[in-house]
Amino acid sequence: MADWWQGGTPEFKDWLRKSAITWRREPVIKRVPRPTNLPTARRLGYKAKPGIVVVRVRLRRGGARKPRPVSGRRQKAMGSSKFTRSISLRAVAEGRAARRYPNMNVQNSYHVFSDGVSHWYEVILIDPERPGLK
Repeated sequence: MADWWQGGTPEFKDWLRKSAITWRREPVIKRVPRPTNLPTARRLGYKAKPGIVVVRVRLRRGGARKPRPVSGRRQKAMGSSKFTRSISLRAVAEGRAARRYPNMNVQNSYHVFSDGVSHWYEVILIDPERPGLK
C-alpha cells in the first residue's frame, strides 16, 4: 500500500483525481472514517481505536490575504501585496481542526493532495479523556 501511495501508476492518479472532485464539494473541515494515506497516518500515530479521529481540512493556495486599508495612501505603502504569514499551511490546518473539535488534541497531520486552487491535509486528533488512550 505504501508503494501505491508513492504515485506513478495510472490507477493511482485516476483515483486521486476522482477523489479530489468529490473533496471539492465537501465542507472545508470534514471528519473521515479512515485515513486516506494509511501508511503515513500509522507512522504519525494513527490507530484504529475509539477516541482517535481523522479530519480532512481544505486550505486555499497562495499567500495571506490582508485587508486593504480604508484611509488613503499610495499603493506601495498599502502593505496588501506579497504579504506572507510566518506559519505553515500545515499548522493552519491543525489549528482549524483543533478549533472545530475543542475537546480533542492534535496528534499530527500530513499533506494529502493539492490542485490549482486548494491544498488538503489530514489531521489526526486524539480524545484526551478516553481511558484506553492514556
